[in-house]
Amino acid sequence: MPEKRDWEPLVRRMERLLRLKSFPVAFKMLASKAELEAIPFLRRPRGGNTLCQLINLARNFDWSVGAEADDFVFATCPSILGLSELPESHRDGTFRNIVWVATKEDGRRYEAAIPRLPVGKYAAVALAPLVYNPFEPDLVLIYANPAQIMLLVNALQFRDYEVMEFRCVGESSCSDAIVRCYQSGKPSVGIPCYGERRYGHAQDDELVMAVPAALMDKALAGLEALYRRGVRYPIPFAGAEGDLGVEFPVAYKSLDEMLARVRGQDGRLLVGVTGGIASGKSTVARMFDELGARTIDFDLIARQVVEPGTPGLANVVAYFGQQVLAADGTLDRKKLSAIVFGDLEKRKKLESFTHPPIYEEFFKQADAIAQEDPRAIIQVVVPLLVELNLQYLFDRVLVVHVAAEEQVRRLAARDGITADAAANILKAQLPIDEKLQFADYVVDNSGDLPASRAQVLAVWEKLQADARRG
Repeated sequence: MPEKRDWEPLVRRMERLLRLKSFPVAFKMLASKAELEAIPFLRRPRGGNTLCQLINLARNFDWSVGAEADDFVFATCPSILGLSELPESHRDGTFRNIVWVATKEDGRRYEAAIPRLPVGKYAAVALAPLVYNPFEPDLVLIYANPAQIMLLVNALQFRDYEVMEFRCVGESSCSDAIVRCYQSGKPSVGIPCYGERRYGHAQDDELVMAVPAALMDKALAGLEALYRRGVRYPIPFAGAEGDLGVEFPVAYKSLDEMLARVRGQDGRLLVGVTGGIASGKSTVARMFDELGARTIDFDLIARQVVEPGTPGLANVVAYFGQQVLAADGTLDRKKLSAIVFGDLEKRKKLESFTHPPIYEEFFKQADAIAQEDPRAIIQVVVPLLVELNLQYLFDRVLVVHVAAEEQVRRLAARDGITADAAANILKAQLPIDEKLQFADYVVDNSGDLPASRAQVLAVWEKLQADARRG
């Protein structure tokens, strides 16, 4: 068998993001019966079993289990997996006609509709909790409620979007997830059937998704990206009778109006400048300043909107209390950060006080610059541009990039901390490489100042050409 991957970090992160109630199941079809014996701690349940029983033993009992054709109680399960032929009593529609459909003709169509793995290709099947690294799986079965499954769908669509198409044969629905996933190489959702609920203990609110093992990293990356954008499980209710004006994302409510306002009706060119901590955003921004760019700094605005006497500070203090104030009446940012760190609800509450005035001031400054120079190139330095999903506000996005190792070195030197402490800080942030996918322009700031300045000049010339084209 191929060398086993350590799946535990991925599984544990996915379990935290989705709050799964049962283990994701590693599922593998084996070409020979002997391969079963090579799997550590494998159990071979004897007596008549169903495939849904084996799945249940893996996901809820945390067993590693395996089976051959003779281990199943009747022909439906092994025939779906290609471990045995389908009996004539099934092919002619008799079996399905007994319970599930009105006529034998309906039964024949039913059996013909069930996807199956080819007979003779495999000799056995193995299942186990993926987190234990039992073997390299072909696919992973994830049982979850509809909300969790929907987030998985969203996660898998986050990058390289495509429509997901799912089918339901009815009873024997294990084929909908497992076999379709094998056949298509794509994720497939199934509705656990009556048999799986009766014999495999699938719960009333559960669906199942089969994910090709090769796409599990994509699924996790999508879940984490959505989490950073506020799409999380459990999904909080906004309130059926409330005013959703304050709950809807800004882009949902008035995207066209916001874009018209921030980009104006003139020839301004808005460039969002971002990067990771200690990547040198300020240094690069100063270089653009020297070339003639006008600058708006979100960090500076964020401080201005909570200065003493502002509505922003009043709202923060009213909610978090006097404890967040320093002795001179200014906001104690360290105390406030300690309160909201790791507490999603408190952080979102803080953002509800600060983000509206930040955006309002941003709009005002952009308009003021454009009144002076209608064709100004305005760089807007936003450290969390990607994390806050603000790309849509800008005509172009520029990412200041340095290698992660260089980030660690610079952060440690800048803040007087150890390299390990700096590395831990970076782990809590969006990796800088992930920001590159949103970049129209990149400045590699890993080298010396002349090297960065040459890149900035090249980007500036392109921005000027963009501005002339309107």
